[in-house]
Amino acid sequence: MELKQTVLPAVKKMKDFERLLEMDTEYIIILESRLSMLPNVVKAGQKAGKKVWVHVDLIQGLKADDYGMEFLGRAIKPDGVITTRSHVIQLAKKYKLISVQRLFLIDSQAVEHNVNIINKVKPDFVEVLPGIVPGMIKEMKERLGVQVIAGGLIRTEEEAAEAIRAGASAVSTSRSELWRF
Repeated sequence: MELKQTVLPAVKKMKDFERLLEMDTEYIIILESRLSMLPNVVKAGQKAGKKVWVHVDLIQGLKADDYGMEFLGRAIKPDGVITTRSHVIQLAKKYKLISVQRLFLIDSQAVEHNVNIINKVKPDFVEVLPGIVPGMIKEMKERLGVQVIAGGLIRTEEEAAEAIRAGASAVSTSRSELWRF
């Protein structure tokens, strides 16, 4: 799967979500929500022609276990999920959801640990945080053979462009001023 846009809007507030429904964007990432609101949010996004990805770890009331993922995959049916948990990636594949493994580049040991996990679970995308480390974006793309999304601490168009030049397929950001970049 190839991303057709370079900025993936990540929303925390419903007013931002409603704004995105009117914008020319193919993807919307739901960063924070409550489980009770999630079915309507996903449905509204898909009805507007958007691909909705849900950050599983940040949905209040959703437990990222077998049953929580079964509910998400069968009842809510988002287009994809984002998570830091490798078992969620495996469950996402079971329900034919796009999978994004989020990893934090905190030190070289964490990088090696994450490389091993990603090589086992084989997500569709890897999101590296912080996304303002161009050398690591390039290295992760080369080592993993998986498309990289840069996220976290991207505050300017210049930083977003630098991440793309470093090899990121896209950047994810909750900064609405960058959504049209």
